[in-house]
Amino acid sequence: MEPTTIRTLIVDDEPYSRDELKHLLEAYPSIQIVGEAESGEAAVINAIQLQPDVVFLDVEMPKINGMMAAKALMELKKAPLVVFATAYPQFAAEAFRYDAVDYLLKPYDEEQLQETVERIERKLNTHKETDLGKTTGKLAVESDGEIYYLEPKDLLYIVRDDKLTKLITKNGEFETKTPLKDLESRLIGFGFFRIHKSFLVNLEHVTRLSPWFNGAYQLQIEGRKEMLSVSRNYVKALRAKLEI
Repeated sequence: MEPTTIRTLIVDDEPYSRDELKHLLEAYPSIQIVGEAESGEAAVINAIQLQPDVVFLDVEMPKINGMMAAKALMELKKAPLVVFATAYPQFAAEAFRYDAVDYLLKPYDEEQLQETVERIERKLNTHKETDLGKTTGKLAVESDGEIYYLEPKDLLYIVRDDKLTKLITKNGEFETKTPLKDLESRLIGFGFFRIHKSFLVNLEHVTRLSPWFNGAYQLQIEGRKEMLSVSRNYVKALRAKLEI
């Protein structure tokens, strides 16, 4: 599956904050920054003109604040997804009344931002998967000069190790130079989940999740003896994915 291009608008009255978020988001191949705005009024005007899929919206802005802007955005014919980005945690409860995808706190935590982008990708791909049905294509991986075509359902997990990416499957292991983020984008819709900055697992093959220490967990994959580390930043979202 080709990665979805996510048209993104950044709204913040502080130029430094806009630049920081823009820099962080540029690391994601699916994100396309289509515009920036420095006020709530400009956010709505830009959203009408640029038709973004998602708006990263600061809360504390003069005149029309982020909450008022979000309300106006929700009333547009093509309403974008909204992610609030602010230094003030006390607005979180109100934010979700506007069906916000997420609520990011400044200074930005890179792992939390990654979770946000993944959540956006899942939401935007839901309709595509409904229309097209379950994708049946194979994952093409170049390894040792050969191209292997792998069934996503046979992949157990993927790990980035130094400059190589290892794909652990039911039938063996493959090494490729393809970055983990690229493989992650190509596997959207196949039930894969990032449990750590270096690990991507197939949720279909998870058999056990065990508490470890400092809020982190260890995860076991069907047919494998090794335990994989789950960063505490991913535990809540992982449990929500695994549990009925």
